[in-house]
Amino acid sequence: MSRYTGPVCKICRREGMKLFLKGQRCYTDKCAIEQREYPPGQHGQGRIRASEYRLHLREKQKVRSTYGVSESQFKKYYEMAKRKRGVTGEYLLSLLERRLDNVVYRGGFAASRAEARQLITHGHFLVNGRKTDVPSFLVKAGDQIEVKEKSKKLVVITDALENREQRGGVEWLEVDMEAKKGLVKALPERKDMPTSIQETLIVEYYSK
Repeated sequence: MSRYTGPVCKICRREGMKLFLKGQRCYTDKCAIEQREYPPGQHGQGRIRASEYRLHLREKQKVRSTYGVSESQFKKYYEMAKRKRGVTGEYLLSLLERRLDNVVYRGGFAASRAEARQLITHGHFLVNGRKTDVPSFLVKAGDQIEVKEKSKKLVVITDALENREQRGGVEWLEVDMEAKKGLVKALPERKDMPTSIQETLIVEYYSK
């Protein structure tokens, strides 16, 4: 399944909540959810038939869209999580949080995960001193992520860092804004992840 390239604001409207896919625009009154708080399409304002399957599917699609991964990637992460000891849903979210594009976004170096992916694929970031242009790269505790020296003055990165406080940071990632680098202090835990996600519904979806 190819990556969705349509209007991302439609995704937020379909899920009925802000997924912060549009970067800084999501924090303004121009946000689509603020203007049209109903699903997109001809029948968006009609009555939606609720079902258990729809509840599970929408939760899975919401998380997949939030982190910007394809269906096959998401299922791969689920299979990895299922093989680990512990709570499958929590480990699944931990894997998604450890993706390099998410770490760059969480660190404030990009206004959205999509922007972070683009910056990474263009080679603007180093992991432990080595250029890493794979957005799906999984970081581990102790890894250091930094902006390449030649890229430190990029407007897109400096602007994102200026608005970092509005988006908020995470405890497991220490950021030096002056040096434009971040340190993964520990692996993300459930308390560090969005409370709006109901990962048990995703596990139930794949368990059927």
